[in-house]
Amino acid sequence: MINPGGIFRQDADADARLAAIVDSSYDAIIGKDLNSVITDWNHAAERMFGYSAEEAIGQSILVLIPEHMHNEETEIIGRIRRGEGVGSLETTRKRKDGSLIAVSITVSPIKNSAGEIVGASQIARDITPAKESERRIRLLMREVNHRVKNQFAVILSMVRETSKRSTDPSEFEEMIRARIMALSRSHDLLVTSEWAGASLFDLVQEHLKPFGHEDRISLSGPLLTLQSNAVQNLGMAFHELGTNSSKYGALASEGGRIEITWKVETGPEAQRRFHLLWHEISGTVAPARKAPERKGVGERKGFGTVVLQRVAPQSLSGSSSLERSPDGLKWTLDAPLEAIVVPQLGAEDGSDFKG
Repeated sequence: MINPGGIFRQDADADARLAAIVDSSYDAIIGKDLNSVITDWNHAAERMFGYSAEEAIGQSILVLIPEHMHNEETEIIGRIRRGEGVGSLETTRKRKDGSLIAVSITVSPIKNSAGEIVGASQIARDITPAKESERRIRLLMREVNHRVKNQFAVILSMVRETSKRSTDPSEFEEMIRARIMALSRSHDLLVTSEWAGASLFDLVQEHLKPFGHEDRISLSGPLLTLQSNAVQNLGMAFHELGTNSSKYGALASEGGRIEITWKVETGPEAQRRFHLLWHEISGTVAPARKAPERKGVGERKGFGTVVLQRVAPQSLSGSSSLERSPDGLKWTLDAPLEAIVVPQLGAEDGSDFKG
């Protein structure tokens, strides 16, 4: 024998469970009639849009839709009347305070006990984090595209300039490989920081590491975080200076040493300027390591000289000098601080590093 009371209790329990599920959902669940008037509003909708249930129910759903997108609701209601649903529509909605939010919505018809369509159920999910992630990826891809093209241009310039100054294919290959690897070291530092810049101290260390003799190299200056352009161009300069020193300079001699110092000063019109000095103090040069007549940084037309006297200073809106003497070599760079450091980072605290 069927117990009608038991059926009613089961139906009531099912309705209660369904209401609890809707109310506890992290997605906004909104009911509306065929005139787009809000009939149901869960807690997630209140959190997402800022309206309480009392404020929202009885209002047109258009309060949530930017004015220029009102036609979207007309199309949605038209599809609902035809018994069609709307699945995963990415769009924009408006909060109570007027701010916009990116959402993904699905809309399904609601039918009464007679099977007639009487309204629609709409589920809205906040996809702002996903949209922000997509935006950042697009920006990153454009930045990567720009940097790759820039790297290609630098490499082509390296190949062209190096080929002008080399007649030995094996020597040409060795020099190009070393210079490309130097670019790669600078690139690795930037990737590690997610292109936020790189420490000048880390940059010098990274480029001089392959040449050894760390105990004969001293660094001194304020802690600075370099812009990506400065990382690339100073990295090239340090590679050329280190290569020359290991073959023909301080690192190729007994007792030779390198002192690298930098500072920030206030110049004319209160412009802050960056000064760097690479100073090699030669020791006793072994005859087998003496520089050939037409090689090295000291040679007037060498690629290293082009980097130090033209490429690096011009790319940093600065100037440089290269002096060679029997006692060693000096390279100085002077540039506006704004062309060197990441904005609002660097020497504000005046702290120095010495090592």
